[in-house]
Amino acid sequence: MTNPDAKRLYDDLINGYNSIIRPLGNNSDRLVVKMGLRLSQLIDVNLKNQIMTTNVFVEQRWIDYKLKWEPEDYGGVTKLHVPSEQIWLPDIVLYNNADGNYEITIMTKAILHSDGLVIWKPPAIYKSSCEIDVEYFPFDEQTCFMKFGSWTYDGYTIDLRHIHEKNDDPVVEMGMDLSSFYLSVEWDLMAVPARRKVIFYSCCDTPYIDITFNLTLRRKTLFYTFNLIIPCVAISCLSILVFYLPSDSGEKVSLSISIMLSLVVFFLLLAEIIPPTSLTVPLLGRYLLFTMILLTLSSVATIAVLNVNFRSPSTHRMAPWVKKVFIQILPKYLCMQRPQDANEEDDDITAVQSDMEQRNDEQNARNGPMMDDFYSFNNSPYISKHHHQQQQQQRRRSNSLTSFESNEFTIIPEKCLANDQRIKSPQPLYPPNIDMINDELHDDVQIADQSKSDDSNSAEEYSISPNLRRLTTRIQFLSQHKRNLDKYLQIEDDWKFVAMVLDRLFLWIFTISCISGAALIILRAPSLYSFKQPIDVLFSKVGSNH
Repeated sequence: MTNPDAKRLYDDLINGYNSIIRPLGNNSDRLVVKMGLRLSQLIDVNLKNQIMTTNVFVEQRWIDYKLKWEPEDYGGVTKLHVPSEQIWLPDIVLYNNADGNYEITIMTKAILHSDGLVIWKPPAIYKSSCEIDVEYFPFDEQTCFMKFGSWTYDGYTIDLRHIHEKNDDPVVEMGMDLSSFYLSVEWDLMAVPARRKVIFYSCCDTPYIDITFNLTLRRKTLFYTFNLIIPCVAISCLSILVFYLPSDSGEKVSLSISIMLSLVVFFLLLAEIIPPTSLTVPLLGRYLLFTMILLTLSSVATIAVLNVNFRSPSTHRMAPWVKKVFIQILPKYLCMQRPQDANEEDDDITAVQSDMEQRNDEQNARNGPMMDDFYSFNNSPYISKHHHQQQQQQRRRSNSLTSFESNEFTIIPEKCLANDQRIKSPQPLYPPNIDMINDELHDDVQIADQSKSDDSNSAEEYSISPNLRRLTTRIQFLSQHKRNLDKYLQIEDDWKFVAMVLDRLFLWIFTISCISGAALIILRAPSLYSFKQPIDVLFSKVGSNH
C-alpha cells in the first residue's frame, strides 16, 4: 500500500507544474542556487593527456516557491522524493570538461522539503582538463581545478554560491566534502579550496558566475623512487666505475656503451609517462640528461686513457713535464704509489752487477793465469799437445753453434759488437740458451786448462778458440740487449702508470661531479622540504576506517 498523503501531495505539486520556467514569482528577481562537491574518489591523473578523472556527488540547493506545502494538510509529510526530470533544475555544467558529457547524466531523485527547499545530489564521473607542470617530476605537486557554472543563465537570473559560504566571502578553504573520500595510492590531497567568480565575457554584457574547485595534489614518490630514481643513480655510479676498470682488460669502452644504452631505455620510459611539452624539462629528465653527458665525457676520457696506456717508446716520446706531473706530483695527491721506484730498481741492478764482478774476480784468482788470459783475451796462446782432442770437441761445438745461430738469431746491430768484431750474425728474437753458452765456455776452459797443465814446460804458444770469441761477442750483445729491453719496458711501464694516474684523476672528478650534480638537480624539488600533512587522511572517514 502506498502512502495516500504522499501520493496526494505529489499529485498536487506536479499537477500544472512547468519544469521549464524558472521558479520565481518575479521575473526580475535572482534565484539563489547553492552548490557543493563531495569528492568520492580521485580515479586518475593522466599526465600525458593532462586529464583528471574524479568521482563526485554534485550537491545543489535552491528554493522553489511552487513546491511548498503545509505538512498538516498532508498527514505530517515534511519531505518528498520526486523524479528530477519532473521539476525545474539549474543547468550547472563543468566548464573545463575534457571528455564525455558536460551535464549530469544520472538523473537521481530530488528531495523536496515543505518550505520549498529542493536538494539534488546526483553522482557524476568528470574528466576535467588539468594543466600538468612536470618541472619537478616525480617530486611534483599539481593543482587541478573544476569550474562549474550555469550554461544559459547569467548572473542576473541565477546567483550561484557555495553551500558553505559565509559573510559573502568568495573563498571557502574547505571547498569539498572529504568524508567519503577513498584514499589514492598515487596522490596525496593537500588542499581543496573553492572560489566564487563573477566574470564578464566579451560576448555578453551580463556577468556569469562560476565556482572553481581547486585540488592541490602531491605525488607519492615511493614508486618512482624505487623504479626510476634508484636505477638512474646506480647507472650513474656505473659510469664512475668505468675508470676503476683496468685498461688492459679491454672492456672499458664496452661498459660505457652498455651504460648509455640502458639510459636510452629510461629515456623512452620517461617519454611514455610525461606529456610531450616543450615548456619545461622534468627533473628526472634533467638528471638523465646530466648522466648521459657524464657518460659521453667518460667515454671520451676512457678512449684518451686507453691511447696513453698502449703507448710505447717506438711511437711516442714522453715529455719531461708529463713525467714530472703524472709520475712525481699527482700520485701523491691521489693516494697512489708504484710498487717499486725506478731508482731503487737501478740500485738493485747495480748491486747485482757488482756482486757478479766480485765473484768473477775470485774465480779468476782460483783458476790462475789461464783464466786471466781467457777473460782478458790475450793474444799469446799456444798449441796444446791434445790438439787433436781439442779439434774434435771444437767441431762438435761448431756444429751445435751453427744450429744455434741458424735457429735463434737474426741480424745483430753493429753498434752492439766490439770495434774489431763487426760481423753480420743473427739477432735473437728471444734470449739464447744461457746453459748452452755456459757449457761451451766450461768445455773450452777445461780443455785449455788441461793443455796448460800438461804442457807447462812447452814453448809453443796457444790460441783462444774462435768459438770463444764468438760467444764473448754474443754475451756482449745479450748484455746490451737486456739493458735496452729493460729501458724499453720501463718506458712502457711509465706510460701505463700515467694512464693509471689519469684513470684515478677522472675517477675523483666524475665522482664529485656525479654527487654534486645529483644533489643540485634532485634536491631542488620544493616538495622534498614540505612536511605538511595531507588533508585526505584527516577528513576521510573511509580512509580512517580502512
